[in-house]
Amino acid sequence: GLLTSSWISAPTIQSLSSSNSFSQNIPSCLWKLGRLNHVAIAVPDLKKAQSLYKDILGAQVSDAVALPEHGVYTVFVELGNTKLELLHPLGEKSPIASFLQKNKTGGMHHICIEVDDIKAAMTELKEKKIRILSEEPKIGAHGKPVIFLHPKDCHGVLVELEQA
Repeated sequence: GLLTSSWISAPTIQSLSSSNSFSQNIPSCLWKLGRLNHVAIAVPDLKKAQSLYKDILGAQVSDAVALPEHGVYTVFVELGNTKLELLHPLGEKSPIASFLQKNKTGGMHHICIEVDDIKAAMTELKEKKIRILSEEPKIGAHGKPVIFLHPKDCHGVLVELEQA
């Protein structure tokens, strides 16, 4: 089975399933992670992607919005408990254009998690040697400050933190 692999022992599984022992190991911070705000997906054809979620899957889908500071067009798909953000390049220097050159059919680009104090998060993450991809927060698609954490410091995932 999936969990019969020799690298996971029964005590490890038991300790992970116990919320008390798991949460006691979390150090206290001056800031706190909040809810998953969205999962961002880079798409080569924005209209086609909008149509998939709206016309075929029946989701509430926003109009495309240009964010020149980030080099992207964004579309949000409402899911009730979170959102999908569809990203399409805006200009040749768009980070999404280079992502799509490597991933022709598109794919997951980043996850966005809300934080209650983005400045405190930046300070503490820098102290913990987590690289932040900008010196200061930028205003994101929701009109709130955002930062991105280097994927190599986050197990291969580009993580966006957004001020709640």
